[in-house]
Order: sequence, then C-alpha cells, then structure tokens
Amino acid sequence: MARLIVVSGPSGSGKSSILKGLQGEVDFEFSVSATTRDPRPDEVHGVDYLFMDSQEFEELILGGDLLEWAIYNDNYYGTPAEPIEEALFDGRNVLLDIEIQGARQVRNSRPDALMIFIEPPSMEELERRLRKRGDTSESDIEARLGIVASQMKEASELFDHTVVNEDLDVATKEVANLIIANT
Repeated sequence: MARLIVVSGPSGSGKSSILKGLQGEVDFEFSVSATTRDPRPDEVHGVDYLFMDSQEFEELILGGDLLEWAIYNDNYYGTPAEPIEEALFDGRNVLLDIEIQGARQVRNSRPDALMIFIEPPSMEELERRLRKRGDTSESDIEARLGIVASQMKEASELFDHTVVNEDLDVATKEVANLIIANT
C-alpha cells in the first residue's frame, strides 16, 4: 500500500541533505512544493519548487487545490494536491518536505501519513549551518532561529518519529529505516 511520508524540521536542520541521500535507497516519489519565495541560485523551477507570485498561490488556495499550505517567514509554501493523490492512487509512496504548519494540516487531513521530524543537534549548530549556506540574509537567519523553539516544542506531539541530524549519514540511514519499516 502506498504511503504519504512527511519530513519536516527547522530550516537548516538538514532535511534537504537527508532527502538527497535517500534517493536510490528508498522507494518514493518526491513532491514538488509551490512557493512565493525567490529561488536560491542553484534551484530550478519545477524541480526544487514551483516558484510563483502571491496572486498565483492565492488562486490555488481559493480553488482548494493544495493538500497543505502555510506562510513561513513572509512567503507562501504549499503542496499541490492532485499530483499527490494521483501518485498514491497509482501505488507510489510520496514524500513531502514541508514546514510544520503544513505538517499539522496533513496530520489532520491524512492521519495515516508517516510523520518524521528532523531536529538539529543544537541551536548553535543550526545557526552555524544557516550562516554556512551563504545565501541567507542576517535578518532571515534571525527570523528562522526565532521560529525553531516553537517548532521543536510541537514536534513531539505532531510527529511519529524524531531524528536528530548530528551526523548526516547516520540520520539519513535512520530516516531510510523508518520509511522502509513503515511502508
């Protein structure tokens, strides 16, 4: 049976790196989220995100075309529902990399989803990772760090599993094992 898999965690926790490591190790289709934020230099429309303006995104909301959506750090993020439903109907596992607000919506609408939270080993390490990216402004770093405490507080109640990403290879293997055991 196909399963919806949700991976979430604070910005800089290593979600994207873990998910890249899972490719080829675990059978899933990666969901491409929509966002109104500007693309980072290495991001490709339709591969990393569906980049759109606020008006386009709001039309998706009004049309009920999103599985989940949230405003994070003054930008919209969301998951178009149709590709998810088609993949699940066809028997393919689907993995979502989404913010905690969206994860909350998925938990409410799809209680059968496998929910995995990626946690940084410490706030200091999280801040170091955000600064190391080199593509995040100081105000954006501060805003993202300010959100982390509430995310981590809610995670224990909302998610089925928490993986601390202290070592990328170990965390990737742990997430892979959770997916394999639960799909």
